[in-house]
Amino acid sequence: MSSPIVTLRRPQDRGTESAPAKAPVPLTRRAYIETYGCQMNIGDSELLAGALADRGYLQVSAPELADVIVVNTCAIREHAEQRVLGRIGQLQQARRNRPDVVLAVTGCMAQRMGSDLLEKTSGVDLVAGPDSYRRIADLVDGIREGGIERGQLLLELDEEENYEGIPSIRGKGTGAWVTVQRGCDHRCTFCIVPYVRGPEKNRSPEEVLAEVRAAVGAGYSEITLLGQTVNSYRHGDVRFSELLEEVARVAGVRRVRFTSPHPNDVDDALLDVMAAEPAVCSQLHLPVQSGSNRVLRRMVRRYTREEFLEIVERVRSRVPGIALSTDVIVGFPGETEVDFEATLDLMRRVRFDDAYLYRYSAREGTPATRLPAGDFLDEEISGRRLSALIALQREIQREIHESEIGSVVEVLVEREARTEGDLLGRTEANKVVVFPAGRVRIGAFVEVRLRSTTGATFLGTVVR
Repeated sequence: MSSPIVTLRRPQDRGTESAPAKAPVPLTRRAYIETYGCQMNIGDSELLAGALADRGYLQVSAPELADVIVVNTCAIREHAEQRVLGRIGQLQQARRNRPDVVLAVTGCMAQRMGSDLLEKTSGVDLVAGPDSYRRIADLVDGIREGGIERGQLLLELDEEENYEGIPSIRGKGTGAWVTVQRGCDHRCTFCIVPYVRGPEKNRSPEEVLAEVRAAVGAGYSEITLLGQTVNSYRHGDVRFSELLEEVARVAGVRRVRFTSPHPNDVDDALLDVMAAEPAVCSQLHLPVQSGSNRVLRRMVRRYTREEFLEIVERVRSRVPGIALSTDVIVGFPGETEVDFEATLDLMRRVRFDDAYLYRYSAREGTPATRLPAGDFLDEEISGRRLSALIALQREIQREIHESEIGSVVEVLVEREARTEGDLLGRTEANKVVVFPAGRVRIGAFVEVRLRSTTGATFLGTVVR
């Protein structure tokens, strides 16, 4: 039987004694971290790396080299969980001749499945939810030393845990993820996040700004602020628009993005900052989920189709030329052909620059799973609808991109492209551009003329 998904420790239950400062620990052990899911999970894995480094674990690039293997998981869709379950089986090979190696599963899937994860997989030593990362190193040490049994569960959610005092160890790259908010107070009926990450918790602006300055000092020029509904951020009298403005004005920050906002919290103050601050990218992710009012009500999205379209109009009028992206779920229980046609119509009206399109995935414990059994769609129907939506969005994206051919854009060079001799970077609008490397280095900002498009990607040449 599964353990409870959420056990909250209230602030008054937390001990008041502060831990004494610890001397640096030599990096004599090795940790391998594998990440699945969203940007929040990438940020959490960097935090995990920092927590383990604090106890002497150096991050390595392969499980065969590690003393502890951590799989940081996602619970948003069933497919992601099935991939992780298969991967856990594969990772057993990395410790076949090393029985002291610890295998830990962390993150949202770990929180959701709890003890079921131990029962359904062999060889998992530790299952830890998103609020337990501070304690993982202690348990890993105890398990490796034999003082603690394998098969441990850390599923307690803590209303105060914001992981202050643990510096993230970021991966190679040009951008830094900075978490400003954890948890979620929205209760969309399809979403497991509030149940596995708990209620919304917002970090203090001082702590966020300190992390941004540290990231800039480490060489990162692009900052992405992270939260489940990031623009609902509020800490005391500080709203998200004010935090965004302060981050954009940190010396050395060239670009600022944020994800994932909720449409209801896109206010004029936020749009004023986006329009006024040069470092804030002219790009906004607006998850609509459906174009049908009936489906939106069942999802408990708290806006109508008409209100969403008004938000889009207001965004585009106040931030001209802004690039918009979205999330859409097709095949939500009870979705009719009329509902689906309303979604197609909304996509044609808005013409998003990019879209993340999914088929509904039932998540145990969410309200949507309790809808009448007859409302759940056959996979053939939902699959057909998803294919039609993908085809429409590809057509729209290609048309938008073809209209941009010939323009010169600033590109932040991120990495080598798959094609030999080429580099890959992104524009302010978050569009991918591939171009000949020449003498350009990774991390540079270069002007590139867009020569052609494959639909999703631009091909270009450096102007200067």
